[in-house]
Amino acid sequence: MQVRRGAGATYWGILVIAVVVTGLVTFSVTSGLSRITTPTTSNSNQALIDSLLSQNAQLQKELAAATQSSNSTFQGLNSVKIYQAVSAGVVTVQGTESSGGTNTTVLGSGFVVNFSQSDYVVTNYHVVRGVSGVTVTFQDGDAYPATVVGSDGYSDLAVLKVTAPASEFHPLQVVSSSQLVVGQPVAAIGNPFGLSGSMTVGIVSQLGRTISESLAGNFAIANVIQFSAPINPGNSGGPLLAADGAVVGITAATVVSSQGVGFAIPSDTILKELPSLVTTGVFGLHPFMGISTVDMNYQLAQLQKTNYTYGVLIENLTSGGPAQKAGLRVGTQSAVVAGQNYLIGGDIIVSVNGTKIVNGDSLSSYLAEYALAGQTVVLQIVRGGQVSTVDLVLGTRPPAPSA
Repeated sequence: MQVRRGAGATYWGILVIAVVVTGLVTFSVTSGLSRITTPTTSNSNQALIDSLLSQNAQLQKELAAATQSSNSTFQGLNSVKIYQAVSAGVVTVQGTESSGGTNTTVLGSGFVVNFSQSDYVVTNYHVVRGVSGVTVTFQDGDAYPATVVGSDGYSDLAVLKVTAPASEFHPLQVVSSSQLVVGQPVAAIGNPFGLSGSMTVGIVSQLGRTISESLAGNFAIANVIQFSAPINPGNSGGPLLAADGAVVGITAATVVSSQGVGFAIPSDTILKELPSLVTTGVFGLHPFMGISTVDMNYQLAQLQKTNYTYGVLIENLTSGGPAQKAGLRVGTQSAVVAGQNYLIGGDIIVSVNGTKIVNGDSLSSYLAEYALAGQTVVLQIVRGGQVSTVDLVLGTRPPAPSA
């Protein structure tokens, strides 16, 4: 039994212009191409028809040229060149999971990175969690045993050391994901359903998402990249690539029954955690505020008697946690909005260190990208209709699950 974990073309349309001349000109579309049928016409209309035929022929030429030139490109991303340059650095991660006396083969993806003059394989933590007998198979088909040297359930990352000759390793370049923008073309390479070396392309659909994973406990995985390149089980752990072939993320999840909605851990998280994962086996600097919040909206703003329709409303504080120590407050009055129960009257966080907090996703993403445990952040809050600032010393989360 096998389990697969995890998760260019430019589209052109023919513009058909319908010009009615005493009912004599009709258009039909066959196999995506415009075809003009012309009944017997008077000489006065023939010139117009000839002109339309000429325009249509020119459109067909332009379409053919565009289709040919876009066979290997997607919005400026040359998929052929990217694949040729980086595919050798993408690997298959395999192992065995035992449950109830049954052994199951687990398949995922990974990619080679170089750190401190040594080669490692980066993959998702959920690919190797609870898995024994881990092996890594390179593009040439050669497979070697591997060990997990570091993992972080809070970011769904794991680093493997592979017992293989140096000639097998083709490290990929990992760059900062901070410059990504919505609409930017990206490519994903991995092993969906065990089909090694598969490539798909798409765009960055949104940034700063949060996703929930059981391996992260009660904490969301924040600052996640949403993208449209199709991924499937087995893609988990593979690289998400920019137009220049550099790694900007690691594909981590897809939505069941969705089309074109995938998620990737940003490369900035990899760059931040890799040194610690390699040298200590863990990453222990995830910030912790000790709050439970809900997103503000117009209805809650009315109940709170404020004009701030954005931000997060604090509904609960961890006893003895950083937020409670900083003097933040929760509400004491229950309210129902659109069938949902809320606890109102508490503080509303509207910015952190001068960065606007729109909702819970933006708060989690800001902390994941810019903050570490032990740092002091300045919160702008709305309390009783008044705006003020609070200094908060971020705490440390409890240890994340390990492989």
